[in-house]
Amino acid sequence: MPSAPDTARPRVLFVDDELPLRDVVSRLLDRRGVDVTTAGDAITAVEILRDEPFDLVLTDFQMPGMDGLELLAHVREHYPDLPAVMITGHASVQHAVRAMAGGAVDYLPKPFAVDALAERVLEQISARAARRARRAARPDRPVPAKRLAAGGFVGEHPAIVRLRNLVDLVAASQAPVFVHGESGTGKEVMARYIHQRSERPGPFVAINCANLPRELVESALFGHKKGAFTGATGDHTGVFEEAHGGTLLLDEVTEVEPAVQAKLLRVLQEGEVQPVGAKRPKSVDVRIVATTNRDVSGAIAEGAFREDLYHRLAVFPVSLPPLRERGDDIRLLAERFVEKYRALYGLGPKTIARELMDRFLASAWPGNVRQLENLVHRGVVLSAGREAIEVGDVEHVDLIDATPSEGEHRLAPRAHAVTTLDEMERAMILRALEETGGNQVQAAERLGISDRTIRNKLKRYKEEGHVD
Repeated sequence: MPSAPDTARPRVLFVDDELPLRDVVSRLLDRRGVDVTTAGDAITAVEILRDEPFDLVLTDFQMPGMDGLELLAHVREHYPDLPAVMITGHASVQHAVRAMAGGAVDYLPKPFAVDALAERVLEQISARAARRARRAARPDRPVPAKRLAAGGFVGEHPAIVRLRNLVDLVAASQAPVFVHGESGTGKEVMARYIHQRSERPGPFVAINCANLPRELVESALFGHKKGAFTGATGDHTGVFEEAHGGTLLLDEVTEVEPAVQAKLLRVLQEGEVQPVGAKRPKSVDVRIVATTNRDVSGAIAEGAFREDLYHRLAVFPVSLPPLRERGDDIRLLAERFVEKYRALYGLGPKTIARELMDRFLASAWPGNVRQLENLVHRGVVLSAGREAIEVGDVEHVDLIDATPSEGEHRLAPRAHAVTTLDEMERAMILRALEETGGNQVQAAERLGISDRTIRNKLKRYKEEGHVD
């Protein structure tokens, strides 16, 4: 693989046969500090990979000629250190299993929130950078998990100090921990901190229960045997077995369907899992940390979540406070994120300008710590060449209200914000039709797709009530 150039921005190769989607994803990731090269087919992608270095490949599943699975096989064979993420509009258990078996590190069924796509991409890029750094530092031996902790669960607010003290008391036990908090408060960070403090010898394994295709949940959790269902061309190890001797994070556990919840409860009670299609169960030694951002009591009352499963998981319940209630932790976290991304991109010293910090401290933070980290990441990238990160380095993506009421500055989302790739694609198609006076052939040529695609999309939009 060609050596990486001296650049501050990570690089992604996005492969998809639809030009509108390539444009949408390129703009989305560019705003988050990622350079994107696109290819309309897998054969072109193979040629690009031969000449240019990348940090991640993002590929569609179904494409003419060489499909996404064949591209995954090529990447795995020729660039084994290069992570690949597959997206598809034909989500099914067969596709997901084949993608993960083919070497994909992640799998996203359409439609999905654009923030979810960006987070998955940045997470995999950071994970790859961390792996390479560890190998460079100690090529002959792995770095203990505790050494990789970035200062633990950061914060000096009394609620955070109490949480760290609680973790110190319970980490060495085997008891499950149930972490509740708003989206973006750092539930996974807390789960990793619990694992690091526990010093369990096994790995930390995380699975987001809300992002799994419905048919894939049991296989992902418990594994499956070859031939258990159509598409099961080999044995698959579930996350319980992967986490043997370590810690398993069941993120958004309240999204697991009730039928699977019953099987999950049995695993917790018996300490053993039975892969789909297997004749006998297997013993597992796993510390469970479960998380949710839902109202658990409401989910139980609605029958969406089993009360007995909650009590089994919540031996030690933990509630994370929202960022808006953590006072000066906002400053501490913002400075920590500056250092994180400054170091990631090899930049010189950076500070947050006083005006921007004042706005950070006065904001409501509906997206909590994740929102703060995204803004700081953006600011670090866009302030390249300058020491201070200014308000202007963040406000042209997430707008900071310049005329707040009652003296408060609040982070204000754009009106009518497009939230999914399907919505972005629909907006681009309808805009092209408007600009061409409704001429489907001209609109298709402008977008680089066929007029048949335009007709099919319009038919679907009418059925869904998006157009008259």
